[in-house]
Amino acid sequence: MSFPATLNDPAHIVEMDRAHVWHHLTQHKAFETAEPPVFVEGRGLRLWDIHGRELLDATSGGVWTVNVGYGRRSIADAVHAQLLALNYYAGSAGSVPGSVFATRLLGKMPGMSRVYYGNSGSEANEKVFKMVRQIAAQHHGGRKWKILYRERDYHGTTLGALSACGQPQRCADYGPFVPGFVEIPHCLEYRAQFHDAADYGQACADAIEAIILREGPDTIGALCLEPITAGGGVITPPPGYWERIQDLCRRYEILLHIDEVVCGLGRTGTWFGYQNYGIRPDFVTMAKGVASGYAAIACTVTTEAIFDQFKRAAPDDMDYFRDISTFGGCLAGPAAALENMRIIEDEGLLNNTLLMGARLHANLLGLMGRHASIGEVRGKGLFWGIELVADRTTRAPLDETIVQRVVAECRKAGVLIGMTNRSLPSFNNTLCLSPALVATAEDIDRIGESIDRALTACLG
Repeated sequence: MSFPATLNDPAHIVEMDRAHVWHHLTQHKAFETAEPPVFVEGRGLRLWDIHGRELLDATSGGVWTVNVGYGRRSIADAVHAQLLALNYYAGSAGSVPGSVFATRLLGKMPGMSRVYYGNSGSEANEKVFKMVRQIAAQHHGGRKWKILYRERDYHGTTLGALSACGQPQRCADYGPFVPGFVEIPHCLEYRAQFHDAADYGQACADAIEAIILREGPDTIGALCLEPITAGGGVITPPPGYWERIQDLCRRYEILLHIDEVVCGLGRTGTWFGYQNYGIRPDFVTMAKGVASGYAAIACTVTTEAIFDQFKRAAPDDMDYFRDISTFGGCLAGPAAALENMRIIEDEGLLNNTLLMGARLHANLLGLMGRHASIGEVRGKGLFWGIELVADRTTRAPLDETIVQRVVAECRKAGVLIGMTNRSLPSFNNTLCLSPALVATAEDIDRIGESIDRALTACLG
């Protein structure tokens, strides 16, 4: 990698970054005395910072994105070739990579038939919210306009998406929000809200039904859920939960929107997280792993029944979806996504995810046996959360400043892990792991060993 001579000085790069770059999710006060991190190269799960230090990335790019790992020349070559052939045309026209990728993608999603391209997960979810509102206006006389969302779930950073945010710290200070979004309870049994429930999945679903009946079924258009809650604590659903959800949606004619921005494209060991639970959604949204961060792309995927509601050709011609995503027309996205999907298939990464996920789970359970600070281990595939507690008996959450120290200790040892960040007051206490789907047994063991040493250093 070569730069102009003046840019080969690491100190100069760091100072330019410190002076001019506004980092995401970051309190910059610390950079008055410390250096901001600057990365320059990646291969597989390895990153190198500007000082040449190597780190093992167990976060897939910080936000569960780089599913096939860093340094994939074949994806870079596919993007390069597409940019030379045709870099862009608005999504009002078709393209070769857009058509081919949509066909390949839908082949992994029985029951779904249409792909609407955008450039971020937030935008993909906004498209669904707009579709639901337009369906309400065009087909239900303005009724069925409300959207249910779940406590602890997160669907994006725009004001519309934050209206469906179940993480109070993420949306604090940014209101007022869009009306018509209604919160339902989370389904984390470890933090049970229904203490006497014999069947926790049933109890959670019953609580949703009570909200549907309270609001009025004829007012509710859609239910928006992550298949596995990500940033709200890596929450896997209790048995029976999703079957009951599907039943409620059918009974009350509520459209089901599954947000696969984190779980999609192999993260759980299946192509999509919802496919672990027998769900038949009306909308599926995805971004992050669709092209593993090699190009910006997001997809809002629908059924033909949804698509048909936008093509009546009414006299005023207002019933089509009057929406556009400017950078949804960038053709690097579907070109990268096609090669990303080929890699997952040809290298057997779904199976590797299951194998390495089982190894990671076993290692984390071993850590739980040695560290009383681990209250629960949750996850699927290569997507895991470790909830840290001050007391296992009371389940009192560990202070997040100590959780931050655990993350920092792992980084000092050369391993990058994550944690729930500015999500729920007093409950930012879950370590988050999402290594790339190409992880090896050696990688998995090193991640566990670094957490073991970090917990010992911070808590004894």
